[in-house]
Amino acid sequence: MEPIDIFKALSNETRLNILKWLKEPEKHFPKQGAHLPKEVSTEGGVCVGDIQEKAKTSQSTVSHYLNMMQKAGLLESVRYGQWTYYRRNEENIHQIAEYVKTEI
Repeated sequence: MEPIDIFKALSNETRLNILKWLKEPEKHFPKQGAHLPKEVSTEGGVCVGDIQEKAKTSQSTVSHYLNMMQKAGLLESVRYGQWTYYRRNEENIHQIAEYVKTEI
């Protein structure tokens, strides 16, 4: 987890919004998990297509953003068949908050 990668990932309004939306996925993505069998839990994750729809941008752009945020340690993903679900990496987000609090 490199601070510069984290700050780069957060320097875009859409990426920042995605992180905010994923803080309360049930509020921002009420139909999450629609593509999955009922026995599979998304554990708070949201499908790329649902994020793309809310962000009102292309799927390739959203996929790029999500990949960047995952590499920075802000998100984690779970794949079920053709669907990838993203959720916040709360442990790393807590560490980032501590870093900002103590180092900056």
